[in-house]
Amino acid sequence: MKQPEPYKISVNKQFDFDVQPEELAGLDIVAESDGGFHVLFEGKAYKATFLNSDPANHGFEIKINGTRYVVEIADRYDRLVQQLGLKIGGSQKANIVKAPMPGMVLNILVEPGQQVTKGDSLLILEAMKMENMIKAAGDGVVKAVHVQTGAAVDKGQLLLEME
Repeated sequence: MKQPEPYKISVNKQFDFDVQPEELAGLDIVAESDGGFHVLFEGKAYKATFLNSDPANHGFEIKINGTRYVVEIADRYDRLVQQLGLKIGGSQKANIVKAPMPGMVLNILVEPGQQVTKGDSLLILEAMKMENMIKAAGDGVVKAVHVQTGAAVDKGQLLLEME
């Protein structure tokens, strides 16, 4: 049986490593009442706080035991898109917002016709017991919302359209 391809993980754009999906099987995450998370991995406990998500780069910002980390994760399809040069650059306008991971839509914070600026919160997506704030990649107007609160979404599913 063929072993699944590893995820490529970059931390703070300084440290890069491969992680096999089965290596994460021992990861135990419990949400805490203060919005943070208690993480137990390989017998060690960590206090984690989710700070921000960057769907365009398949990344997020977290604080673990008081230290901030910017983490980007790429599966084999993400790497293929990068190799083909199809990744959206800074000068292009992102007109669609897709789910960066499978999860459930907890709250939609915008409506069609609403003006948003880069970094504005668009919706909250719950994935792996964590709330992920999906933010606008650029300035624009919300053209359409394609999901509803409580909807289950797949990775790459269309959430919003911008113009």
